[in-house]
Amino acid sequence: MDLQKNKENAIAFYKTAYLGQPKLAIEKYVGNEYIQHNPDVANGTQGFIDYFERMKTEYPEKSIEFVRCIAEGDLVALHTHQIWPGNDQYITMDFFRFDTNGKICEHWDSIQQIPEKSKNPNTMY
Repeated sequence: MDLQKNKENAIAFYKTAYLGQPKLAIEKYVGNEYIQHNPDVANGTQGFIDYFERMKTEYPEKSIEFVRCIAEGDLVALHTHQIWPGNDQYITMDFFRFDTNGKICEHWDSIQQIPEKSKNPNTMY
């Protein structure tokens, strides 16, 4: 596994899909199989494309910043900051598994809205 290349590809995959080109993201970065663990997204590549096409239509003004990226073995973890319409801000943590050809084949994620108040002075990053 080329950890640096996997990190670059995970970021490029997510950014391409998030900014409105999910079909291109699938074509460039996903292998023969795509297992989805997010309960709001159907399994397989078409489920991914459908979800991000809908997001592009419903939320065209969203933005994403990649805060950190960690790779180990066949896994890459992304920690992001997302801003959605109405200034709704979210932290996401996405995990991607890569196949032996360096293509994404599985995805897990977790999302949390950034609260207005915190009991400590630290950011969520």
